Amino acid sequence: MRYYLGLATTFHDPALALVGPDGAVIFAEAAERFLQYKRAPNCEPDAATRMVGILERHVPRGSEIVIASTWGAQFTEFLQGQERGGAFTIEALRRHGTALNRSFVPERAERIFIAELNLAQMRAGYGTLLALDQETRGAGGAPRAEVAAQRRYPHHLTHAAYGLWGSPFSEATALIVDGMGETGAAAIYRMRDNRIEEVRRHRGRGSVGFLYGLITDLAGFDQIKGEEWKIMGLAPYGRTDPELMGLLRRLFSGEGGRLRFADDATVQAVAAEILARRPADAQEVGWADLARCGQDLFGEMMDILVAEAGRLAPHENLVISGGCGLNSSYNGRVLGRSGFVHLHVPSAPGDDGNAIGAAWLAYAEDHPDWRGPAPESRPLSPYLGSRISTEPFARMAAWEPRARHLGQDGVTREAARILAEGGLVGWVQGRAEFGPRALGNRSILADPRPPHAKDALNAKVKYREAFRPFAPSILAEAGPDWFEDYADSPYMERTLVWREAVRARVPAVVHADGTGRLQSVTPARNPAYAALIGAFRDITGVPILLNTSFNVMGKPILHTAEDAILMFYTTGLDALVVEDWLLVK
Repeated sequence: MRYYLGLATTFHDPALALVGPDGAVIFAEAAERFLQYKRAPNCEPDAATRMVGILERHVPRGSEIVIASTWGAQFTEFLQGQERGGAFTIEALRRHGTALNRSFVPERAERIFIAELNLAQMRAGYGTLLALDQETRGAGGAPRAEVAAQRRYPHHLTHAAYGLWGSPFSEATALIVDGMGETGAAAIYRMRDNRIEEVRRHRGRGSVGFLYGLITDLAGFDQIKGEEWKIMGLAPYGRTDPELMGLLRRLFSGEGGRLRFADDATVQAVAAEILARRPADAQEVGWADLARCGQDLFGEMMDILVAEAGRLAPHENLVISGGCGLNSSYNGRVLGRSGFVHLHVPSAPGDDGNAIGAAWLAYAEDHPDWRGPAPESRPLSPYLGSRISTEPFARMAAWEPRARHLGQDGVTREAARILAEGGLVGWVQGRAEFGPRALGNRSILADPRPPHAKDALNAKVKYREAFRPFAPSILAEAGPDWFEDYADSPYMERTLVWREAVRARVPAVVHADGTGRLQSVTPARNPAYAALIGAFRDITGVPILLNTSFNVMGKPILHTAEDAILMFYTTGLDALVVEDWLLVK
């Protein structure tokens, strides 16, 4: 039997995915979860210590493994040539200037990113080989599996494969937009009868993703830490400043329906003028007006790209992926601003999702008649990661009377009661979500009705800025009653506008502009979470819970029972549920 190990091998957000002999995704997880290191910059996706357990659990002895990674073979050879020529030595890198270039990042930083990208390609699969060797020694010399091949696929193609084959569509147009690719930072793909073809690959160093990152930095945040989401959160509190917008619009044009970017000198001049205008307290509280203008600018640039995709590959179905697909504010508006009718954004549109895309491309190469996952398994479930053991709770019960084994119905009823009384609940069920957002399996939950719930959660548990919003999880059948132009949103991938009449009922999850980044919950997709929201609705009449990821600021979502217990005792959580165990204070 042959298994396909996909590795996301950019210098940030490494991840792995395992696809089985039937093309189904068996496991997918970002390295940051196992390492508990936010975004895991420059870490290998397949650390040997991690791979031993994954191989033992999922790959039968005597199997073959194809290792597939996320940057193309030709580009990888180019990087190797650059390395052989000495382009990536410290001496060579330090000679580059630190001024911004037309990629919207400092020249030296961009070169370092490329050097780091080269390192990631060179070591792709090393951890897997070490894990196989280690497991073979432990088994007395009988190999569990042999590596049959290593394959590399173009970066944006892996985004498209994951986004399109993981969507509910058999035909669609895909727009990929991120910080960088082999030739440019955007690409358009078409899927017909589940076959994927490239329509246009953008070329040049200009980048919507890096421009949004520059705005993040200028607004007082840090794109290296992945803080672009703070721009989305802060934008509704700002105003559209005509002078700032005038400056920002000098950075791009949409001539002839094509997105074009400014030259180095213009980028440097605009950034300097914006920086000169920055309020003194921006690095403490952010710059709301620039955030608003930056979000508006992002929408203008994306509109140009979406329109281009519609012209070159017309269809009613649109898939958006790449890191810019995480901009839920724009995702919620794109259908109303374009000719597309249906939208799919995967649960992990950033570079971590490419692990699945690479694995699927390798599988398709060996199975030419494959047409993507079976219709009944689409769209792809986000619940593809690790499970959390309840064994620590069984041990705790011997000395901690507040740790109780209540069964699934029991913890559901108790958690709903605690939430309805204003308590904060850590909720852990089943397999972890693949992607950056908690979707009811690794969540911190609260009652959305008290106006102060958002501030209390930010202060007592998340330890983050007060302007950061929280998401509503809503029973899907109730969605049209609460949102205007309701659309199913299984991955919390878009913001929609709350109906005016209901906003006062759930103020903790209504953002300053009247929107909410919702998750549509159904019993079919997540029975345990749907049951909890249903139990809360039965008590309160509200089919909605406030949902945020189970972590504190600067840390990834938890990975183990010990992580959950530590957060429970060191934050303001009132209760912790892990599977059918309940721990209360």
